[in-house]
Order: sequence, then structure tokens, then C-alpha cells
Amino acid sequence: MTPTPRILSVREQDAVITRVLERRLRDILPTAMREAEIDMWLIICQEDDLDPVYRTMIPLNTWTPILQILIFADREGDAGVERINLSMTRTESLFDQPYDGRHVEEQWKLLARIVAERDPRRIGINIGRVQWAAGGLTHNLYSQLVAALPKRYVERLVSAEPAVIRWLATLTDLEIDLFDHVVAVSRSIIAECYSRRVVTVGVTTTTDLEWHYRQRCVDLGVEVSFKPSFGLVRSTAAKARYGADDPIIRPGDLIHCDVGLRHLRLTSDHQQWAYVLRPGEEDAPKAFRRLMEKAHELQDVFMGEFRAGLTGNELLHAILNKARAVGLPNPRVYSHSLGLYLHEPGPLIGLPWEQETCPGRGDVSLKDDYAFTMELSVADGIPEWNGEALSLAVEEDVVFTGGECRLIGGRRMSFYLI
Repeated sequence: MTPTPRILSVREQDAVITRVLERRLRDILPTAMREAEIDMWLIICQEDDLDPVYRTMIPLNTWTPILQILIFADREGDAGVERINLSMTRTESLFDQPYDGRHVEEQWKLLARIVAERDPRRIGINIGRVQWAAGGLTHNLYSQLVAALPKRYVERLVSAEPAVIRWLATLTDLEIDLFDHVVAVSRSIIAECYSRRVVTVGVTTTTDLEWHYRQRCVDLGVEVSFKPSFGLVRSTAAKARYGADDPIIRPGDLIHCDVGLRHLRLTSDHQQWAYVLRPGEEDAPKAFRRLMEKAHELQDVFMGEFRAGLTGNELLHAILNKARAVGLPNPRVYSHSLGLYLHEPGPLIGLPWEQETCPGRGDVSLKDDYAFTMELSVADGIPEWNGEALSLAVEEDVVFTGGECRLIGGRRMSFYLI
């Protein structure tokens, strides 16, 4: 069984996250603002309703009381982007902090003065319509912002959605290196779930595996990134024998998982398979293994079609056209951006129910240092199931960097055997 990599102490994690954040603010923030053509970006939220972007811009070891305001002003040239934290939250040396008061009214007045002093032409605020992560400014705070600013600056407010996409989708080299560690942790928990240490054939249920995965994450000090899912995949004959709702893991079963975790502010997402050996078997049936090989061929096609500048919809068409041309059985692709969040904000490459075009999210363009789940499936008839079709969905994490798409931490090439 794959050993679980050492999890850093919380204090060590804070140091890593702060070092990464310094790099992100230095390297990604100016690009995000300039590509979005905004020379000021306001991120405003409140302590128990933090903006998704705000969460990625502050250190781990912080307290965020009452009103939170981050101000980014592009001073252009060598001055770069000025970073101002207008709240009681302590952000060390990452931001200038001109405010040391306790009254919200003072914050709004100081914000108006800072804006007037810098006289920005376009002020980005988080009121995006396509990406959920770009819409973190509440109506309440928007109304207070409009009331606080002189009218001439209210007229300069624009959506910061393009900046949000660039900021959240782009990873630094430090994060790409850390991603290998995060994926290794995730894989180790999957391997444990698919082991005899956890599974007692004829007793253990898929619900037991879901709770084991969740508990293991808690014990290690990492978060699940979504509800863990383990499901049994059986032939019609097996379902008739055991009952359609039977959750107990039995010989001859396929087990499919869809699981992920968050650690060091990075998110993993995997779908992997196990086969429960019947007496006398040493491997999964040949038809299952051949279909797995076809899924890996589709993964190779997926990675080979990545080109900077293509939209998610263009990538979807290119991948599916190539997969069909080489004869892969019933290929489907439904890949999404991955990194600081699970499902946004980079290019969306299909949905399980949409294999033609995804308006909005599918129109986002691919850029270097974007990460994704390589989520896809193939389907074909299984002789051992009297020709019934099996849809084999697999999912691995990848990153597009240096002009090529590559796996993060390798990929699982075979069924886990129980």
C-alpha cells in the first residue's frame, strides 16, 4: 500500500502558504489586472462571508474581523501594483496597512480618499456573471461602496471577472511543485480505501469507504474538497442476484471512486477503479483491462491537443475529433479547471451532459500554468457481461506549463485489486 507523505505542521503550512502568496502577489497580480485593463481592484467582504478571491490573498494565520477591504492600485512602470489592506486584519509585510481604527465609517471614508488620490480610470469590483468565484461582492456592500465613493468614481466601476479568472487559474512554479505532494497524499488515501486493511469482502459497503476517506482526511489534517463518492458497478445479472440497492462489496465487483482533497490551498480530484477478485483470479478480466487501456489512450489524446490560446470549447472539439478519428469507443470529455478551487475559473472543457459547447465558461482561453482535472470516459461492450456496455470514467490531475500538458504526480495505470 502506498505510504502517506508527511503532512506539514500547521505552522509549517502557514510559512509555505505565505511564501507562495508573496510570489503570487508579485508575479500574477500585475498580469491579471493589466490583462483585464483595470488600474484599481477593490475586494470587499465581511468576516463570515469572505469573498472567494479574498480567501486566496491573505495568509493562513489571520483573523478577519468585521469589514475587509483590499485595494490594488497599478502604479505602472517600476512602481508595480500597490497593495493596501484597509482593515484590522494583520497581513504582515504583504500589504500596506494605513488603517488602524475600529469603526466601519472610517474605513469607507479612507477608501474614498485613497481612490481619489490615485484617480483610477477603471476600478474592478467582483461582480462577475459567468464565474461564481468572480461574484463575491454582496449587494449590501456594493450599495455601501456606491454611497461612499464620489459619483465620478462610481461611474468607473467595472467587473473584475477577467482579473479573477487570471488570478485564480494561474499557478506559480512553487504551487506546481507543491501539487505533486498534494496529489501524492490524495492517491495514498485512495490506495488505503482500496486495500484489505479497509475492505472486508462480503461485509464492507461503499458507504463505509466514503466515511473512511472523509475520516482519513480529518485525521491527517487535510480537507475533503467535495463529498467523497464510492460506487459499485455491476452487470445486470449481478444486480439481479444481489439486489439493485445492495451496497456490500462482493467478488467480481468493480468499485469506482470520485474523491478529492484540499491541502496547502491546492485541490485534487480523482476517479479511480478497483476490482474485487473472484476465487482463483489474479487480475481483472481482460475486457476491463482493455477498456482501461482505451481510457489511457484518450488521456494521451487529451494532453496532446492542448495549445495556448484555445478556448475550452475549442479544446473539447479538438480532443473529441481526434479520439473519434483514432477509433476510441464512445469518448466523452468533461474536464474543469483545478487549483485554488475545484471547478473554476479556467476553461471548461465539456460537461457530462454537454459534448458540443459550453457558453461562457467554455469560452475562457487556455494560458500557461493552468491546472485541470483530466476527467473523461470511454464506453464499450463487455463480453463477460453478455455484451452489456461499461462506461469507464477516469480522472487525473494535469497542468499546462511550458507549452505542454503533463500529469501531476503520474497516473494510475491499472485497477486496484482487492
